[in-house]
Amino acid sequence: MNRLIINSNNKKSKINRHIYGHFSEHLGRCIYGGLFVGEDSDIPNNKGMRKDVVDALKHIKVPNLRWPGGCFADEYHWKDGIGPKENRKRMVNTHWGGVVEDNSFGTHEFMELCEQIGCEPYVNGNVGSGSVQEMQEWVEYMNFDGESPMTLMRKENGRDKPWGVKYFGIGNENWGCGGNMKPEYYADVYRHFNTYVRNFGENKVYRIACGPNGDNYNWTKVLLEKARCYMDALTLHYYTTSGDWANKGSATGFTKDDYYTTLFYSLKMKELVENHSRIMDHYDPENKIGLIVDEWGTWYKVEEGTNPGFLFQQNTMRDALVAAINLNIFNRNCHRVVMANLAQTVNVLQAVILTKDDKMVLTPTYHVFDLYKGHMDATLLDSYVESVDIGTDTAVVPHLDVTASQDDNGKVHITLSNLSADDSKEIDCILAGKNDAKITARILTGKIDAKNDFDSLDAVKVRDFTDITKTADGCRFTIPACAVMEISAE
Repeated sequence: MNRLIINSNNKKSKINRHIYGHFSEHLGRCIYGGLFVGEDSDIPNNKGMRKDVVDALKHIKVPNLRWPGGCFADEYHWKDGIGPKENRKRMVNTHWGGVVEDNSFGTHEFMELCEQIGCEPYVNGNVGSGSVQEMQEWVEYMNFDGESPMTLMRKENGRDKPWGVKYFGIGNENWGCGGNMKPEYYADVYRHFNTYVRNFGENKVYRIACGPNGDNYNWTKVLLEKARCYMDALTLHYYTTSGDWANKGSATGFTKDDYYTTLFYSLKMKELVENHSRIMDHYDPENKIGLIVDEWGTWYKVEEGTNPGFLFQQNTMRDALVAAINLNIFNRNCHRVVMANLAQTVNVLQAVILTKDDKMVLTPTYHVFDLYKGHMDATLLDSYVESVDIGTDTAVVPHLDVTASQDDNGKVHITLSNLSADDSKEIDCILAGKNDAKITARILTGKIDAKNDFDSLDAVKVRDFTDITKTADGCRFTIPACAVMEISAE
């Protein structure tokens, strides 16, 4: 029997709700057909936004949504996406599939989507192919409440009051698709562009700098040396593959060894977050600059018969465990990690939702976000779980993984994962400071390749878990193999 110890008397940092953010890029069918179908669609919509998708995102309490990219952000010119739709410029999406973008989903539509979901907009500005003036005017268009050409233009386009956008990214992947810049050069470019990202009224823009790709620690070091006084946060991007970027493997046709290899590479996020945080601790000992992991998730081969540039992949219980691993890492590092954005929301990479015409699928990853939403804005608690190493000779992972928090009402939320493909584990849970609490639980479990699809919508879903025995110190239960569990104590 393994011991799980949760100490509600030892409270740590607050888990920022924005850790549970999402990402919507003009890529494949994420926007068009996924989030947005247009007002003339036969698919039920509210001002063009799919009602079923919006309702599903509201259910998991999406705190923020990042847009318009991604690589697309640094070729997107915002004025092409405002005004009457019939007059909007068309463009070629050179990064993703070479399709023609009609710009029918632009600034007003994105803000409408965020208002319907009830989430904060996180807008990424164009540094790679845009100008300082273009970025300055976009911020003014979205945030200024006085008299100016931009506010007049906004009002002519149907929006009287500004949206008050808080989160604004100054470029994306500028080490790669955003300009192939060196860190020294981007640091100067960032300082230049940032100067013209103005605050208007009481709205203070939270300025987000493009941070490193994976383990590029030099990027973080240089950027902080040269520009730390001008940023509120910097980003980190890391995708989980099967270890070979050139041969990513299948999202569904994988072996048990592939399963453990994927979890092993997902656990590298811990090393990346902790190492970049150490660099940040050196340059920012007062912890004023946040770390935002605004692109994370699994990346496999696209589904057979789909456009390679659309990055459409299925989603299994393996992805659910990847999501749980990453969210636990972010939670446990919440003293520095202030936001994260899963890539991507609908129909792209590790999506929480898949759509096909009027059908919608909630993926196993979606259900993990449902199980974890109790951690939003809760206080991280000290937790410990006895766990042996499992996996393969080249891919060793812990058998068990946990996060615990306590919300403002005193309710304790525990999320426990069993990473084993085969073996269940009997758990003796000690709830220090909450040993007399009422215990309830929910669980997501299945075979490692279990999935939901358009012919089987609920093969994998969250179920109530009642096989728990109350003990003097807490509770006792057995967690099945390949499972993510939420335990609540109040």
